[in-house]
Amino acid sequence: MDGGSSINILYVGTFDAMGISRSKLCTSIFPFLRIILGMRSYPMGNIELPDTFGDCSNFHTETLIFEVVDFDGSYHTILGRLCYAKFMTVPNYTYVKLKMPGPNGIITVSGSIEKAYACGREHFELATALTNSVELQKLRRTVTEGAPNSNEPTSSSPFRPTKDTMAIGIDPNDPIKTVQIWA
Repeated sequence: MDGGSSINILYVGTFDAMGISRSKLCTSIFPFLRIILGMRSYPMGNIELPDTFGDCSNFHTETLIFEVVDFDGSYHTILGRLCYAKFMTVPNYTYVKLKMPGPNGIITVSGSIEKAYACGREHFELATALTNSVELQKLRRTVTEGAPNSNEPTSSSPFRPTKDTMAIGIDPNDPIKTVQIWA
């Protein structure tokens, strides 16, 4: 569940496991951003699928549009704000629960905190590796283009204080621990 996402995402591995033919995908021509910071992604297509929450005595079914993406993810799907709005869902991220109205009372969908943590960690590592590989390529180009002149002095830190800074103590027990702020 991702209340920050404006789209519903279905990973191609899950899509293929569902046994749906790829010919059922509709064309998606617009990229989406911020799945991985600073990068754009193009979906393989989108598909409308009926989604049901609850059990046989109390359930709610709606049709959602999913963007099918062809890259690795640690989840099967990501349900975004469009899903929440359509099902009138209230997410609780602390307890990993979704609550929504059903014909016979409230439907509660429970997740696993341990699994959510493991998936979040895996997703973070995957996104970091992908971002770092792209950033490394940019950095290599930047370093070769903007290599420092051998006549200029170099510093081990890219940050240099300006003339108008002052040291402020951050630990009353240790006067050596300071931070420089703009005066």
